[in-house]
Amino acid sequence: MSEFQILQTVALASLLAWASGLRLYLVVFVVGLAAHFGYVTLPDGLRVLAHPYVIGAAGVLLALEFLADKFPGLDSAWDAVHTFIRIPAGALLAAGATGDTLSALTVAAGLLGGTITAGTHFMKAGSRAVINTSPEPVSNWTASFTEDAMVLGGIWLAFAYPWVFIALLILFLAFAAWLLPKLFRFVKRMWIALSLPREPMKNQLGSDPN
Repeated sequence: MSEFQILQTVALASLLAWASGLRLYLVVFVVGLAAHFGYVTLPDGLRVLAHPYVIGAAGVLLALEFLADKFPGLDSAWDAVHTFIRIPAGALLAAGATGDTLSALTVAAGLLGGTITAGTHFMKAGSRAVINTSPEPVSNWTASFTEDAMVLGGIWLAFAYPWVFIALLILFLAFAAWLLPKLFRFVKRMWIALSLPREPMKNQLGSDPN
């Protein structure tokens, strides 16, 4: 492999891991569709993404995710369920970008890919939990469409300018490492506040005069 091909492989594996934490079905659908029509060439380990069955399934799930992600509360429930889907999927996709046989490289790519996906997923889920404390839906919709745009822009950059994508991804991961502990502490405080028993109405209003 040439240096540029290695760079493209690294960018593709990183893209799939990162985007899986935000929009798993979107990245599978778009990359698979682009490969199906010959706009991009996928490595052997990812050619299955171009199969019509995979594209169709990803498209249906993408439509469901698009709707679920726009409603406060429902988006957090969707994120909670997808903790068990996005992370292993991101690891498998990252490993598939490096080949179709088990090797030290595919194992390393899977481990790193799963870590990147986990970081992205928990950053998204934590951010949505914070946003959902606001009663208005505008911020939720803005965050959702921003994530859609980030993934679509990331796909284009990873194939057109892999160096730029990798540099931006490093900055994103550094920001995530700084933000995640703060999100965790906020969600923990919110969970504790919701778990505390409420005082009986009698105590809140004062003693019964009778």
